[in-house]
Amino acid sequence: MTATPSADSPQNFRQAELDKFAALAGRWWDPQGPQKPLHALNPVRLDYVAARTALKEAEVLDVGCGGGLLSEALARAGARVTAIDLAPDLIKVAKLHGLESGVQVDYQLKAVETLAEERPGGFDAVTCMEMLEHVPDPAAVLAACATLLRPGGRLFVSTLNRTPAAFALAIVGAEYIARLLPRGTHQYRDFIRPSELAAWLRAAGLELEDVSGMAYEPWRNAARLSRRTDVNYLACARKPEVGNAG
Repeated sequence: MTATPSADSPQNFRQAELDKFAALAGRWWDPQGPQKPLHALNPVRLDYVAARTALKEAEVLDVGCGGGLLSEALARAGARVTAIDLAPDLIKVAKLHGLESGVQVDYQLKAVETLAEERPGGFDAVTCMEMLEHVPDPAAVLAACATLLRPGGRLFVSTLNRTPAAFALAIVGAEYIARLLPRGTHQYRDFIRPSELAAWLRAAGLELEDVSGMAYEPWRNAARLSRRTDVNYLACARKPEVGNAG
C-alpha cells in the first residue's frame, strides 16, 4: 500500500521517504527486524525525555511516530500521548499494536503543521525523533512544534550530524557493511549539524538547553548517552514562559 497523506497535509514531505518507511511497517515491532537499532535507541530516548520533563499526566505529542515505539513508551511512563505520522501503514500498525498491548495512544494521520493550527499551546512536551533528516523543510517542522508547546514546555529532537563519522557509521557501516538498516534509509546531504538545529530553534522562539550524543553499540545491540555528538545526537529546547521571551 502506498503511503499517501491526507489532502489537507502541507507538502513538507517526500513521498519516497514515506513509502520507504511504510514498507517496514509489518516488522516495525520486531526487535530483530529492520528497525532493530531503533528498538535499542528507544530506552535512551525515553530516559532523556523523562529526565527533563515530568511525564506523569503530561500532554505529550510524538511527531513522526512511525509504528509507535516511543509513543507507547511515553504512555507507559504516565503521559497522555498524541502521536502523528503521514504514513497510513505505520499509523495502522501503531494502532493495532496499541490494541494488543493495551497502551492508550491517540494516533492520528496528520501533519505537524496542520495540528499546530488546531492545537496551539496544547502540549507540555513534544518529541520529534529520527524525523527531521527525512523532510524537505526541517525548520518548518520545528516552528510547528514550537507553536504546539505551552510556555515552559520542552521539545525533544534526535537526528544525525552531518560529519564524515556519521557518513561512515550511519550509512556505510549500518546500511552497507553490517546491514543493520535497509540501504537508502539515510541521505548524507539531509543530516543536520547541531549549529543548524540551534539556529532553527532560535528562529522558532525556543531556547536550546542541551545537546547530548547518543551512541549505538551493535555488538551488544544497545545504546547509551555519549559526549560525542558527531553521529547521533539528542537535543532539548524550551519554550520561554510568557513575558520571559528574548
